[in-house]
Amino acid sequence: MNKILVTGGFGFIGSYITEELLRNKYEVIVADISDEHAVVGAKYIKCNILSNNDLNEVFNEDFDTIIHLAGFSSLRESVKNPSLTISLNTLSTTSILELAIKKGVKKFIYGSSAYANSNKGSFYGISKLASEKIVEEFNRKFNLNYLILRYGSVYSEKESQNNYMYNLIANALDKGSIYHHSDGLELREYIHAQDVARLTVQVMENKEYSNESFILTGIEQYTRLQLFQMIKEISGKDIMINTSKQEDKTQYKLSPYSFQPSSARKLIANPQIDLGQGLLDIIRKINSDEIKADL
Repeated sequence: MNKILVTGGFGFIGSYITEELLRNKYEVIVADISDEHAVVGAKYIKCNILSNNDLNEVFNEDFDTIIHLAGFSSLRESVKNPSLTISLNTLSTTSILELAIKKGVKKFIYGSSAYANSNKGSFYGISKLASEKIVEEFNRKFNLNYLILRYGSVYSEKESQNNYMYNLIANALDKGSIYHHSDGLELREYIHAQDVARLTVQVMENKEYSNESFILTGIEQYTRLQLFQMIKEISGKDIMINTSKQEDKTQYKLSPYSFQPSSARKLIANPQIDLGQGLLDIIRKINSDEIKADL
């Protein structure tokens, strides 16, 4: 297992996993629609996962393990684009699984979401759950070894449209305020993308883990209000925090577990990047970028 295909390997979570694989001396092939955030050392193949021609070109390469991360990643946007969400997340996953069987891939690792456990998450959560069930069925019918990794609330100091924490802080520092569309009492267990990447590679390498689901999440729970207050204190800025009494019906409040599609073991990184340190790193990165822009 020396050559690994990572679909979406230059995305927010994918770039960290690609870097971790390279650090561990794997050869990495990245199939992504863009190389804007390319990772040095990985072989890149431009690929739209909805294109059969693009996928066939990718599968001409030599690899025996797939980490599948590409797809539609915005919960809110999925409400506006249900057909695109299902196409990118579920239909494309099925196409990749079919090609994996033909190629004789030994292990398929699917990057899912905590929303696969929930009746929240709208079409995004539905697409992730459907994809999980399809992965499991490919195991039953074709004996494809798999791992399902349900990623929780992932953050880092890397700028990305999918990095909620970074965008929240950048906007707060710019406008001097935070507006949250709900009451702010929702609980989250934040985990740094570097910890997610380390756990992903560790699970992949552990021969005891086979045909299982895992939840990758942080150690401690924080409400959104606690997070906002931490950002305010760590930044040293007079940030105004505003919340709403409206309930966000697309996201879970206390727990994603509305129902359990299949059992999953919870994994936490030890040691783990502390949330406060992570927030400080984001604030430093944003301030550094602003200074560079002014020069």
